[in-house]
Amino acid sequence: MGLLNSVSFQRLQGGLEAATKRQSVLANNIANADTPGFKRSDVSFESVLAAQENGAKPTLGAKVTDSRHFQFGYVSGVPSAVVSKDVSTSMNNNDNNVDMDREMALSAENQLRYNSYIEQLNSQITMMRTVVQGG
Repeated sequence: MGLLNSVSFQRLQGGLEAATKRQSVLANNIANADTPGFKRSDVSFESVLAAQENGAKPTLGAKVTDSRHFQFGYVSGVPSAVVSKDVSTSMNNNDNNVDMDREMALSAENQLRYNSYIEQLNSQITMMRTVVQGG
C-alpha cells in the first residue's frame, strides 16, 4: 500500500478536483452573465460525499474481479463532483439566471475551500515526511 493511497488523500484529491471543476463552472457562469437564455450551472461534491459517508448507498453492488467488468450499485471510493444546471429560475428579462454578486461570492468561497484542501494536503505530506525521515 502506498503512503499516498489512504482514504484521506483520496478525499482531498476529490475535493481539489471538485474545487477546480467548480471554479471552471463559476467562470463560465460569469462569462455568460449577459447571454440571453443562459442558465447557470452548479457543482455538488460535498453533499454527495457527506451522503456517502452517512451510509446512503444502494443495497445491491457489483463485485468487480476484472477491469472489463461493468460497475454498478455501490462503488467504494470517493464520489465525483456532479455538475447540475438550474433551469427553474430566471434573474433577468432575457431569461438568464446568473446573479453576478452571488457568483462572485461563490467564487471567493470556492477559493477559500481550495486553499484549505491544499493546506490539509501539505500538512499530511509533512507528517508523512517526518515519519519516513524519522525526525
